[in-house]
Amino acid sequence: MSVRKLFGTDGVRGKANSYPMTADMALRIGAAAGRYFRRDRGSAHRVVIGKDTRLSGYMFENALTAGLTSTGMNVLLLGPVPTPCVGLMTRSMRADLGVMISASHNPAEDNGIKFFGPDGFKLSDQAEIEIETLIEAGVEPAQAGNIGRAKRIDDARFRYGERVKSSLPRDLRLDGLKVVIDCANGAAYRAAPEILWELGADVVPVGVSPDGKNINKGCGSTQPQIAAETVVAHGADVGICLDGDADRVILIDEKGRVADGDQLMALLAARWAEEGLLTGGALVATVMSNLGLERFLAGKGIGLERTGVGDRYVVERMRAGGFNLGGEQSGHIVMTDHATTGDGLMAGLHFLAEMVRSGRRASDLAQQFTPVPQLLKNVRFTAGETPLEETSVQDAIAAAEAALLGQGRLLIRKSGTEPLIRVMAECEDAVLLARTVDNVVAAVTSVVAA
Repeated sequence: MSVRKLFGTDGVRGKANSYPMTADMALRIGAAAGRYFRRDRGSAHRVVIGKDTRLSGYMFENALTAGLTSTGMNVLLLGPVPTPCVGLMTRSMRADLGVMISASHNPAEDNGIKFFGPDGFKLSDQAEIEIETLIEAGVEPAQAGNIGRAKRIDDARFRYGERVKSSLPRDLRLDGLKVVIDCANGAAYRAAPEILWELGADVVPVGVSPDGKNINKGCGSTQPQIAAETVVAHGADVGICLDGDADRVILIDEKGRVADGDQLMALLAARWAEEGLLTGGALVATVMSNLGLERFLAGKGIGLERTGVGDRYVVERMRAGGFNLGGEQSGHIVMTDHATTGDGLMAGLHFLAEMVRSGRRASDLAQQFTPVPQLLKNVRFTAGETPLEETSVQDAIAAAEAALLGQGRLLIRKSGTEPLIRVMAECEDAVLLARTVDNVVAAVTSVVAA
């Protein structure tokens, strides 16, 4: 099978106005995607486009629209909406294609383009390879009379809100709960506080003043310190931290302590299994999820299916195996009974629902297991370099694996969204953990620096 060149683990991503994230490339990507999805289909061709709050979103929205309409696709523009809203609207509008313009948790100067198929799920690797082939070959535009139209859809976030609320019991209310919601100055800055308020919560909003340049800056799921301080300062019951496109969530208990996606998945999996709602008897998570999660699930007779890193691979395994709950340690929580992709707000609401149902505090629910000590370090490299193929690096990895044998595990991988080598290990012995990670990092660094 061919190797993708443009697409990473979550679409095309990079620094705005630098290859591959240029207006020209976005136009070509749009034209190729339009041509790909017009094949062997009827006369009505539709694509929905959503975006987050990055300044460059205007540029890419216009470029993609130009490319798509040039091939005869009719474009429906949703404006700033969470990524799961695009998956929802793609199916709801009977579109051929959905597009989300976002670089998720990355800084404001980055941006990305990710695609959803007609079923609302992210595209497969093979589909992305075929689109890349069309980009390289060039696309013949439609005849003048067949050029597509563009139209704005003004109520997308309201439709999304109703879908999110419908995933909860109809009689559930959040009266009496004070909730800090950190929207990362991103795509959910309006939708998330509105939905929580509609459900009766006392809402304390953070990160709801996007200016095009402050998305994820000092806030959101990757930087939850301000939200944690706000929870404590306001005496809130819980904090919900989203990322820039709101497809992931990190929770904060009433004491200001942070809980990651593994803890939330443990809570939901155990609850669903108890109620007979966990299909397949297993949770799907990536190789990054903590060993503590695996042990917790095993103790409750629940299996753990591991995949490569990326929520799209989690979803692919869920669909192939008939599982309905999966996610990532980083906070992508996928509930395919209700959504086609990770939905940070929906997952956060299900945590709140469990607080209401059980009458327990967030601190009791957000610490389901004791994590095995985990250490992750990143080494940046230059495009074109292949540090993991160097003999010295492979020797260092083999030595680290031998040192951890029977005591922990080592995971080395290239990031799918940034030029980084990620070195992660888990081990109860803190000294051994630090030494093995540092030795591998040193080996990779020496090759990159050379």
